[in-house]
Amino acid sequence: MHVIATAGHVDHGKSTLLRALTGMEPDRWEVERRRGMTLDLGFVWTTLPTGVTVAFVDVPGHERFVPTMLAGVGPVPAVLFVVAADEGWMPQSEEHLEALDALNVRHGLLAVTRSDLADPELAREEALEHLADSSLGRIPAVCVSGTTGAGLEKLRIALSELVAGLPAPEVEADVRLWVDRVFTIHGAGTVVTGTLSGGTLHVGEELQVCPGGRRVRVRGLQSLGRPVSSVPAVARVALNLRGVPREALRRGDALLTPGAWLASSTLDVRASRGPAAELPQQVMLHIGTAAVATRLRPLGEDTARLSLAHGLPLRIGDRALLRDPGARRIPTGLTVLDVAPPELRRRGAAAVRARELSTMTGTPDGAAELRRRGVVRRAELIAMGAPAPPGAPQAGGWLIDPAMLAQRATQLAAAVTAHAAANALEPGLPLETARRLTGMPDPRLVELLLRPQLGPPLTLTNGRVHLAEQTITIPEAVRHAITEIRAGLAQRPFAAPEAHQLAELGLGSKELAVAVRAGELIKIAEGIYLAPGAEEAAIPRLRDLPSPFTLSQARQALDTTRRVAVPLMELLARRGITRQLPNGTHEFHSAAQV
Repeated sequence: MHVIATAGHVDHGKSTLLRALTGMEPDRWEVERRRGMTLDLGFVWTTLPTGVTVAFVDVPGHERFVPTMLAGVGPVPAVLFVVAADEGWMPQSEEHLEALDALNVRHGLLAVTRSDLADPELAREEALEHLADSSLGRIPAVCVSGTTGAGLEKLRIALSELVAGLPAPEVEADVRLWVDRVFTIHGAGTVVTGTLSGGTLHVGEELQVCPGGRRVRVRGLQSLGRPVSSVPAVARVALNLRGVPREALRRGDALLTPGAWLASSTLDVRASRGPAAELPQQVMLHIGTAAVATRLRPLGEDTARLSLAHGLPLRIGDRALLRDPGARRIPTGLTVLDVAPPELRRRGAAAVRARELSTMTGTPDGAAELRRRGVVRRAELIAMGAPAPPGAPQAGGWLIDPAMLAQRATQLAAAVTAHAAANALEPGLPLETARRLTGMPDPRLVELLLRPQLGPPLTLTNGRVHLAEQTITIPEAVRHAITEIRAGLAQRPFAAPEAHQLAELGLGSKELAVAVRAGELIKIAEGIYLAPGAEEAAIPRLRDLPSPFTLSQARQALDTTRRVAVPLMELLARRGITRQLPNGTHEFHSAAQV
């Protein structure tokens, strides 16, 4: 299926033409048919000579209903522009063309209607001249009469050629369905309609409503009046929703693939018509079927920051337009450059941002976005519309720019070195301190900075970052105290010094930790320190005991106290050298006895 919107001045025969072309009534309301004027969006469809189905969104032409017209053309890729032969180009013809140009619509067909009332050539040439200066450029034209049927076959052929040239839809894309109608069907509940421009919808799937984030489930699905289990883009669709009352939805809301979109209320954009400084500051932003009150702040020659009254699901490269309701004009179209821009708090930040925006094209570029941001969540980058760059360093769902990674690794190595020099008893930099110093949003990113190819090799041990080849410096007073302890242990290897002895020598937990890291002492248990190799030296003494042996026998053989014997035996058991029997005695493992 393909979807085309109509455009053109009021009472130029748009609805009459669609009625003749499809055999269906596009005006849904009785008042529309009575007054002969379209007031709301209408939807009809037909099959073209090629067998392709085309659906039409019929829009009102009166100036009072321009916002409704914009809701109709916003999500649609092509337009059937209608001009009456007996009136020619009119004011709303121009405003509709401004809207199409602002939205960068590039596919269209001109239909000169009421050709039975006047020679259509003058109106045709005039309309083509206006259209040529817009994004539509030179488009085909067909002269028709909805009343007599003249030219309808040529129109069907021209429509077939138009849809054949439309870009292929992205049926695997994330769903963003802009709602254009909401109503209730007795016995079914809430129903919404819209033009599915990308992705595929399925019965039973869950969608997310924006704004608000509410989750709803697709209870039923119709396309062109028939129930279906799934429908790919591009298509006109009606969704029966479970879990939401009629009052909770309205035109301009969007139904989204959950978690795949950012609801952006602050945007940086490029204006198609400028300069930005001359654009009105209080405007309405139109995209899809949404119309949101917006405040504009000029940044550069053609760039600006928009602050929206509420968030919209937008992506880099989206096209939108601004409308000045007071002046009833469309001052510019927009290309979205950034849906998650940085705050402008510091003096001069706006000028810096303007220079940065001048280099951005609105084409999604994951590598460029990562360079600008330095570090970003992978899912967030994709939600912005930018693919994650292949090979980018990542950890914990975060991506980091390689240049930033190298710079922060150098910064971290310098900080670790400085910390070690200033804290001889505690040289490792705490992981959280390392995270804050390097500006990483997640501690897992700090581990990426430890890669050896980035600079001096770093290691993460017990929650602290160390230089891998760092020489441990022991203060003189601590070294003297260790020497004294080692002298005592040389006489009695298992007579670990008591807590009061350690305190008298000035050895607290930090000093003892340094001694252990330097290999001067080993820690058997909390408060129990022996000389390196003590556990190996205990083995031959214990082997001389009868098997199995008691803890008391082990204590006597080692010439130590129960305070040392218990954790030493536990250590040997953990290493698989000995084991404790159910009766509390100990024996060597058979492999250890060999």
